[in-house]
Amino acid sequence: FSKNNEPQGVRRYFSVFSVALCLHSFMKLLFLLFPLTALAQTAPVRDTLLTARTRTTLTNLYYGAGTDRLGGAKRETLDSGVVLHITGITDKLYRVQLAPNQTAYLPTDQVRIDAMPTPSLTDSTNVPRLVVGLPTLLTGNWTVFGDSLYDYVAIRLPERLPYQSHQEVAPDRIVLDIFGAAVNTNWITQLRTVKTVERVWFEQVADEHIRVFVALKSPKRGPAHWGYSLYYQKTTLMLRLRCPPEGRRLRGMIIAVDAGHGGTNSGAKGEVTGQLEKNLTLDVAQRLATYLEKAGARVIMLRTTDTSFAPTDRVMTMRKLMPNLLVSIHFNSSSNAKVRGVSTYYKHIGFRPWSQVVLAELLRRLPVSEFGNVGHFNFFFNSPTDYPNLLVEGPFLSNATDEALIVDPVFRDKMAKAIASGLRRIR
Repeated sequence: FSKNNEPQGVRRYFSVFSVALCLHSFMKLLFLLFPLTALAQTAPVRDTLLTARTRTTLTNLYYGAGTDRLGGAKRETLDSGVVLHITGITDKLYRVQLAPNQTAYLPTDQVRIDAMPTPSLTDSTNVPRLVVGLPTLLTGNWTVFGDSLYDYVAIRLPERLPYQSHQEVAPDRIVLDIFGAAVNTNWITQLRTVKTVERVWFEQVADEHIRVFVALKSPKRGPAHWGYSLYYQKTTLMLRLRCPPEGRRLRGMIIAVDAGHGGTNSGAKGEVTGQLEKNLTLDVAQRLATYLEKAGARVIMLRTTDTSFAPTDRVMTMRKLMPNLLVSIHFNSSSNAKVRGVSTYYKHIGFRPWSQVVLAELLRRLPVSEFGNVGHFNFFFNSPTDYPNLLVEGPFLSNATDEALIVDPVFRDKMAKAIASGLRRIR
C-alpha cells in the first residue's frame, strides 16, 4: 500500500527498524576500520606508591604499556640512578609520574626500589593518595662549552631527575624536557669554545616540567645533527653534542657496519633457495666495508663471522666506540609473498637525510621497487641519539623475484656500492 495510507504504528515500526539497521551497518564499518587488535586493552594498572631509581645506563622509558614485535613505543633511554616516583604496576612495567600531567612506563627489572609504601601514603582502603607539601626541587645555573670533539651543556640539578629529548629540523635544534623541578636558573654561561651550539634557553612549560632548547648552527653543507648524548655527572645533567666531521668526504670518518642477525639468530629464510638472511647480510656488509675503506673511511665491523651478538651488547659496543655513523644491513620478509622492494629506516628526524640519500641510490642503481623511507622506527639500532644511524632493508626474501636478485653475488655487490655512494652524497 502507499505511504499515505500506512497506519501510524507501521510507520513508527519502519522508522525504528531503519535506525537499527543504520546502527548495525555503522558498527560493522567500525570493526572494519578498527580491527579487534587495535581495540584490545592493555592489562589493568594496580595502584601503588614507591620511590625508585633506574639500575642501568640503558633504562627504557615508554609512552605507554602497549607493545608489539619491536617493543613498546620508546620515549627516552635514561641514565642509571635517576629518581622515579612510581604510581602503578602492570605486568612487567611500572607506571611513573614524571610531572602532575605526565606519566610513563619502565620495565620492572630495570628499576631498583628505594622505598616501599607506608601507611601515611595510603588511605583507609590502602589505596595510595596524592602527597602534598613535598619540597620543590630547583635548578641551578648552567654552563655551555666545547672541546675538540664535542660541545657540552651542563645543567645543574639537585637530583638525578628523569628527562626526555628529541631533534628538530628547520630550525635545527635539540629539545630537552626535564621533569620534577622548577626553574631557579638565573644565568647560562656560554663560552666561545663551542662549535655547533648557537644558543641555549629554557621555559617552565608546566609544574615540574622544564623545557630546554639548544639551537644548532646551520652548516654550509650537509646535516646539522651529528648526534648527542645525555648522561649525569653526579647530579649535573650533561648534554654532549657531536661536532660535524671536518671536510666534505668520508675520508677520516669512523663508520660502523652491522651485518644483521648472526649465530643462533638466522633472520629470514629464502622461500625458494632456503638461504639465510644472516649469511647474506654479512656478505653485503663486508662488501660495503671494502667500498667505504676505499673512500678513506675507517670501518668498524660489528661481526665478521657467524656469531651471536645480542642487541644490548651491540648498542653498548657502539657507545664505547662512538662512530660518526652506523649502518645496519638486513633483508626484508613478509607473510605476503607479493610484497617487494627496498627500504631505509630512521627514528630521529635529524638522522633522516642519511636514510633518504641511501634509498635514492638503491633505487637509482638497482632493478628494484620502492618499499619506502620509514621514520620513527623503533628498531634497537635506530634508538641511540649518540651518532647518526640508519637501517637498510634489502629486497624481500619472501618474494621469489626479489629472492632471485638477493642470492646473486653481482646484485649484492651493486647493493653495497649503492649504499656507499649514498653515504658519500650526504657530505
